[in-house]
Amino acid sequence: MNISRKVKTRTLTQAAFLVALSIALTRFGSIMVLPTLRIGFGDTPIMLSGILFGPIVGGISGVAADLLGIMINPQGPPHLGFTLSSALWGVISGLYIMYFKKKDIKTNIFSADKVAIIVVTCYLVISVGLNTYWLSQLYNKGVIVMLPGRVLTALINIPIQVIIITYLGRYLRNIASR
Repeated sequence: MNISRKVKTRTLTQAAFLVALSIALTRFGSIMVLPTLRIGFGDTPIMLSGILFGPIVGGISGVAADLLGIMINPQGPPHLGFTLSSALWGVISGLYIMYFKKKDIKTNIFSADKVAIIVVTCYLVISVGLNTYWLSQLYNKGVIVMLPGRVLTALINIPIQVIIITYLGRYLRNIASR
């Protein structure tokens, strides 16, 4: 992907829609089980942004969703680590899709196995790894204390995310490629 390439207005509009959807799902459509444990699907639109438009647009979408979400409805004290994590949802997804496209263009990039690789990697690195660390800093709790609940949440969310992204991806790839 050429970084100096201009982003089309259509891409910008579609990414902005995914940012708005992410904010709505994160701030208003998620359930806070504990102060350190939230069940929701606000990261799905950011991963879709990375998959559809690449790692740069996906990363920018993640940053925009986090910062705008903090301004609209903060769910605790702001922490720039979560902004980095939000950007990584789009960046990692976009990088994987770039890799998959280089390896085998003829196969479907929205096949369940490829989406599962993306979702599992994102959840392990970002949700279980980085976000647990950011929460331990924020609430002065040990990472090991929070880890079982975070892993349980990831185990619940991963299959659901794979199904949602696989299903939506089959329809959205035609829209994004126009």
